[in-house]
Amino acid sequence: MHLITILRRFRPFILPFAGITAFLFLDACQSSTPEPTASGFDYQPLEKGNYWIYEVTEQQFALNGSSTTQTYQLRELITHSYVDTAVVDPTASATFRVERHRRTNDSQPWQPDSVSSIRIADNQLIKTENNRSYVKLVFPLIDQFQWNGNVFNTAGEDLYQLKNTAKPFNVLSKPFPETATIVQQNDSTLVSQDKRLEIYARGVGLIYKEKVQLQFCSSTPSCVGKAQIDYGMRQYIRLRSYGK
Repeated sequence: MHLITILRRFRPFILPFAGITAFLFLDACQSSTPEPTASGFDYQPLEKGNYWIYEVTEQQFALNGSSTTQTYQLRELITHSYVDTAVVDPTASATFRVERHRRTNDSQPWQPDSVSSIRIADNQLIKTENNRSYVKLVFPLIDQFQWNGNVFNTAGEDLYQLKNTAKPFNVLSKPFPETATIVQQNDSTLVSQDKRLEIYARGVGLIYKEKVQLQFCSSTPSCVGKAQIDYGMRQYIRLRSYGK
């Protein structure tokens, strides 16, 4: 029997089987590549040209009782992406270079401040600043989930916790309908306070950051528990604008 005759005889069975195989193949491909909106990757957009401008208020407290308050602006810009050969991780995506500039106000030119990098590896958003890497987010975003933000550095364990996932938050009177809060630390005792948190918005990135690290008076019984600041700092970073 000729091959052509055999193929014609089994044609009704071959075509449906081929269609099913193709469907399963496509479905498997789609399943292995999670959508950004489902995974939460869009809480930190990573594309060349993305920028964020922040307003910063910073207070410094010295042991001599003096304090200073300054306000300034920061701009973070993704300049390009590259393959970081120092990262040995098959799950790692491209690494994005972030250049930070600073100025006092709108009338001043931007001045170089620092350089950092961001990458996604093993469903973790990793930011490297001052040669130290931190796990900022873990995907998918699961409320109350905890992880060690210092797992890629030698600073010791620092547990972060995700809260208020997909909840609205306002910054400088601007509403952001879906945000996620990362509580890095929120400890307060009679002699100290350590509060650090970051808030990310879907489709935007970091919109708010708060860092409060204070040491209270404990030298005499009369000042203990009265939140009398010996030294430390408060810093509030609020998103002013963003784009590409």
